[in-house]
Amino acid sequence: MNFIPSSKSHALLLMLLLMTAYVFGQEKNPVKKDSVPYITLYDLFKKKENRIREEQNSKSNLIILPTLGLQPANGFTFGFISQYSFKHNENDKISLLSGGASYSTKKQILTYVKNNMYLDNDTYFLSGDYRYFIFSQSNFGLSTNIIPYGADFDNFSFEAIEQPMKYNYFKFHQTASYRVLPSFYIGTGIHIDDYSSINDENLDLDNQEYTYHYNYSQQYGYNHKHYTVAGASLNLIYDSRDNLINTNKGLFVNLSYRFNPEYKNSQQQSTTLSLDARYFIPLSTKNKQHVLGFWTYGQFLTSGNLPYLNLPALGWDANSRSGKGYTQGLFRGAELITFETEYRFPIAKNQLISGTFFVNATSASDVKGKVNLFHTFQPAVGVGLRVLLDKKTLTNFLMNFGLGRDSKTFYFNDGESF
Repeated sequence: MNFIPSSKSHALLLMLLLMTAYVFGQEKNPVKKDSVPYITLYDLFKKKENRIREEQNSKSNLIILPTLGLQPANGFTFGFISQYSFKHNENDKISLLSGGASYSTKKQILTYVKNNMYLDNDTYFLSGDYRYFIFSQSNFGLSTNIIPYGADFDNFSFEAIEQPMKYNYFKFHQTASYRVLPSFYIGTGIHIDDYSSINDENLDLDNQEYTYHYNYSQQYGYNHKHYTVAGASLNLIYDSRDNLINTNKGLFVNLSYRFNPEYKNSQQQSTTLSLDARYFIPLSTKNKQHVLGFWTYGQFLTSGNLPYLNLPALGWDANSRSGKGYTQGLFRGAELITFETEYRFPIAKNQLISGTFFVNATSASDVKGKVNLFHTFQPAVGVGLRVLLDKKTLTNFLMNFGLGRDSKTFYFNDGESF
């Protein structure tokens, strides 16, 4: 593909995505109430009368689980996850507070707290993501062109281009939005990303052995040991989903414009545009667990410069779920977009076990303009198994297997992919 998009074509693409999502997002065939029972993993150990009593009395729910996970970027992890969901009135949207901490076999410490809350009869929407990682992740260069096509692919290996790195990562992102029309919110946010104690393991300055990260940092004037990106955002949100944890129908679009001002010698000016669009089609009027979901996620550097680790990258969305089939951070560039379609379906009649099938494709540019967005797409496919943990919010525990080009990944997660 030799299509070279301009900034105007980016804007047109985003407008088309939003307009298309809005048109298809109008409800025509509402799903009827399920005619099948829900049984969770916990219900297997409870008496039937206790299950009914809990369902009738609860407008909130707390889940705390020990976890044993597997992610390509983390290795095996063990720790805990927690989720508190609530609503003040029956017609309110579900609000969610979640958090967790884990330790991995790659000697990583991963801690996070997140909030997605609808307050005052859904008048306000708060969304926050706080993380502190003692982390390690390899770099593979910029753009999706790092995996070649044609005859060059026969001799390709990730090991030949992999450059391991260790660093500490602190993230503070918080937005607050106000409903101005039904399901439509406008808001602002504060965003801080700090990368410290960066150890570029293949870097050897004495012997003139350089890395992607070091060369980029030198070229664009960044300290290769520590940098911070801090700024504010304007957010436009449309949300008609029936359930933000496990959506069976509805549309969600979040368009975010972030401005990072220049600050002395520690931060360069930059602006970024982010798009998160999700649309869900119910396929059955009897069992709403038959769902077809579509997800478009993109980040675009629209002006200025960003440090290497803050460039748009695969798997660095809010839930670290984009691009299943490839390891987190594999694709990185000035612009990145990924498309995913997922079919979710019940397996057990009591909804305890369900499954997924997904396909996705990702494209990323480099920074110098030699590889443009949409020049190369890297596809992946996969399957998943889900176990129901909570029938009120339809929270599942997920096991996903993804297969990309010369890449296999396996994930354990709580909550849906998108």
